[in-house]
Amino acid sequence: MSSRGAGVARIGHDGLMARQIRFNAFDMNCVAHQSSGMWRHPDDQSWRYKDLHYWTDLAKLLERGTFDGIFIADVLGTYDVYGGSNEAAIRHGAQVPVNDPVLLVSAMALVTDNLGFGITAGTAYEHPYPFARRMSTLDHLTNGRVGWNVVTGYLPSAARNMGHDDQLEHDDRYDVADEYLEVLYKLWEGSWEDDAVQRNRETGVFTDPSKVHEIGHSGKNFTVPGIHLSEPSTQRTPVIYQAGASPRGIAFAAGNAEAIFVASSTKAGLKATVGRIRDALEAAGRDRYSAKIYTLLTIITDATPELARAKYEDYLQYASEEGALVFMSGWMGIDLSQYDLDEPIGNVKSNAIQSTVANFQAANEDGSEWKVRDIARLGAIGGLGPFMIGSGEEIADQLQEWVTETDVDGFNLAYAITPGTFEDVVEHVIPVLRARGAYPEEYAEGTLRHKLHGRGDRLPAEHKGAGFRIGGVASTATTPKN
Repeated sequence: MSSRGAGVARIGHDGLMARQIRFNAFDMNCVAHQSSGMWRHPDDQSWRYKDLHYWTDLAKLLERGTFDGIFIADVLGTYDVYGGSNEAAIRHGAQVPVNDPVLLVSAMALVTDNLGFGITAGTAYEHPYPFARRMSTLDHLTNGRVGWNVVTGYLPSAARNMGHDDQLEHDDRYDVADEYLEVLYKLWEGSWEDDAVQRNRETGVFTDPSKVHEIGHSGKNFTVPGIHLSEPSTQRTPVIYQAGASPRGIAFAAGNAEAIFVASSTKAGLKATVGRIRDALEAAGRDRYSAKIYTLLTIITDATPELARAKYEDYLQYASEEGALVFMSGWMGIDLSQYDLDEPIGNVKSNAIQSTVANFQAANEDGSEWKVRDIARLGAIGGLGPFMIGSGEEIADQLQEWVTETDVDGFNLAYAITPGTFEDVVEHVIPVLRARGAYPEEYAEGTLRHKLHGRGDRLPAEHKGAGFRIGGVASTATTPKN
């Protein structure tokens, strides 16, 4: 029998067991994130991304709403697939300018006690050795509330600016990521013993050298002979997030991920994706529910259905369809400026986010083909995911329907405007879900990992990373040299 983690179900308003719905907030250290053009809206505050108070206020709001965390996306290049240049991206503020996500976390952690932080960082261009220390540092400073969203990259511009002609082929990028994770597991799990740090004032020994081990890694892409520079943090390994839904991405997630982000515009597509992921987790020797699965969604809500619809119509005045095509071209690896707006996407090969292309090659819910115009309209507010419009009651109905029909655990909530979209969810939707017993009233104690899965602070024994612990089946720790 598969378990579903901690705090899964409670008695709802109808006397039935209500499955708990989970929320993440989806943001980025830039303007407008996925809703291109919405920075022009008078109530949008995303232009304040350079202001630390914007982030600390948002963190406090999300904690008030018992969000699992804030998931901070990132890119290291510009969206220059559309039209063969980055001019449209720069003109529309399409994730450029963009600042580093890591530097936001300490400040947000200081003003919160429970909110988790999912940080996006790639495996293609930074050596794992300094990255391991950076994440351990944040895990210490947040007392175990950090997760890492593992990305392999998809923008060719990032590769060029890092000195490469182009990025590696899609599956080859995951091969590099496999070794990257191996190095990190060795450093986080297999270098320092739990009792290595002694702080013994009488003997003058701060750390016992015999309990700190070199990892001795020598692989195809990385050579790391020495010890981890940081003492063990609360979680040791941060919670591993992953957002790939291609066959190779799912295989990677099955071995590593503890939280998985997906995007699908239809319930049928989402159900199929969730099923494939659950099957892959089981095939990897893990529980089917050992990873929380969140799907991308934008919620537009207000006190009444009429007010919610009017809010959506107001937003449409500011949304940029060309900006949406800039994003979609980058995500799909296809220059959509070359297509007529009424042309179907067709059968194309992508070296970017393959699951995105597959979503749009499948039929729409009404059986029609996706056309370029449809993609522009869909992506103008909320990006790759669908959006829901309605009162808190209507949105709650739809959320519970999606969870029941697709087996997804929760929603990665993008915004139309910020912080307004998140404020509306906290004010109008969460109270309804709580009244139905379908949303947590409070946080569980402990680290982000324990809050998500209820199984303690460290990686569970069946996770591949646990095998790299000192004495584990995959451990390569060596005794320090005198």
